[in-house]
Amino acid sequence: MIKVSDNAKNKIAQLMAEDGFDIAKDFVRVGVKSGGCSGLSYELKFDHNLGENDKLFEEADVKIAVDKKSFLYLVGTTLEYSGGLNGKGFVFQNPNANRTCGCGESFSL
Repeated sequence: MIKVSDNAKNKIAQLMAEDGFDIAKDFVRVGVKSGGCSGLSYELKFDHNLGENDKLFEEADVKIAVDKKSFLYLVGTTLEYSGGLNGKGFVFQNPNANRTCGCGESFSL
């Protein structure tokens, strides 16, 4: 399961509304793909089509879809949102990552 902080939930709700998605019925798709400076990188987008290999769950009133392969890499991850002076954006706190890059967008196991 992926946890969602209050800051991330609020930003997700705002961005979904701006993009024409409904937080009550649409979802955030979180995934992992090959690439990035540490070997694997995170994907995050809004969606309303669920695939047959997706796991769907809800955390903090946010529906999250993760494909089964990515789920293995993301178990226990917390999705945060940082809007401070050092930059802003979504940040993944992944306890499974052995190494992350400086920007936090990629990792390795």
